[in-house]
Amino acid sequence: MLVWLFGWLGQYYTPFSAVSSLTLRALLAVITALVFSMFFGGRVIQHLRALKYGQAIRNDGPQSHLVKTGTPTMGGVLILSAIGVSTLLWARLNNPYVWILLVVMVIFGAVGWADDWLKIKYKDPKGLIARKKYFWLSMGALFVGVSLYYIATLQPDINTTHEMQDLLVPVFKDWMIPFSAVPFGIGFIIFTYFVINGASNAVNLTDGLDGLAILPVVLVAAGLGAMAYVSGDVRFADYLHVPYIPYNSEVIIVCGAMVGAGLGFLWFNAHPAQVFMGDVGALALGAMLGTIAVMTRQEIAFAIMGGLFVAEALSVMLQVGSYKLRKKRVFRMAPLHHHFEEIGWKETQVVTRFWIIAIILVILGLMTLKLR
Repeated sequence: MLVWLFGWLGQYYTPFSAVSSLTLRALLAVITALVFSMFFGGRVIQHLRALKYGQAIRNDGPQSHLVKTGTPTMGGVLILSAIGVSTLLWARLNNPYVWILLVVMVIFGAVGWADDWLKIKYKDPKGLIARKKYFWLSMGALFVGVSLYYIATLQPDINTTHEMQDLLVPVFKDWMIPFSAVPFGIGFIIFTYFVINGASNAVNLTDGLDGLAILPVVLVAAGLGAMAYVSGDVRFADYLHVPYIPYNSEVIIVCGAMVGAGLGFLWFNAHPAQVFMGDVGALALGAMLGTIAVMTRQEIAFAIMGGLFVAEALSVMLQVGSYKLRKKRVFRMAPLHHHFEEIGWKETQVVTRFWIIAIILVILGLMTLKLR
């Protein structure tokens, strides 16, 4: 059924996707998403203000953030729209990976939208009930795991089948963790579930200051795009000793769209922010990054490139765990960016310094391609 669906959808090409040069289409995807975001950004912000979709600020957060109360949220709709339009224009739609990424964007974006809307409606930062939220996020992550496993089993080459499931360990040439050895893809599906949900929630936790999350998302998307380009080309894959997965060739178009959409959104999200992306943007973007990491089999490199997101998530886990076990806090406030605000850093200092760290981590992650 899945193959038939992708095949049916893939018969429809746009005139733009017929451009033979993959690099050119990727660059045009960046430009299209950027122009879309810049052109519609002001209109979306005005519309959100008219609807009174203002951000509800936590009472237990930094007191300096109370001035942000009422700033339009749910700006992630702009980002996702730009990604969707650009991808549909420039990607070749007979590629199942493109459709999986679009479905992930819709599922996680819808959950985030519901969460944001309830926060606005009831003026309560809690939003969607946790069990409902994680149920639908889990369904989205499991959809990816099952779909990618099923697609891998259709490969005529047994080596390619294994490479599409096994976990690549950076630095080592031929060392991979064999998830394909676990029956029925259970190991691969469970691992994929944790990568996608972990990435989604980590980006969401990072999105707490003006512009803090969106630029690292752009940087990591660009890094993963480079890895998708390499693994989708048999010559580069062989030279760099990474799994050759032909479907990844079109994933770079989605990465390009994410880069353009993110940069366009940053124009409005930079301090002082005119709009916040909200859960609708953060959950979807994080899930898409996690999905691309799984598709390229670069989950460990993704953890390096997205180390900022990992640190933010770990800070919350450590804070909650320490308080429950010892009744003591590790940080003055979690997530981590709030801790630095509490010790005296200005918001712009936190954001800029975290951006610098994100740039360094993406470079380190990309270096793992060559260090083998």
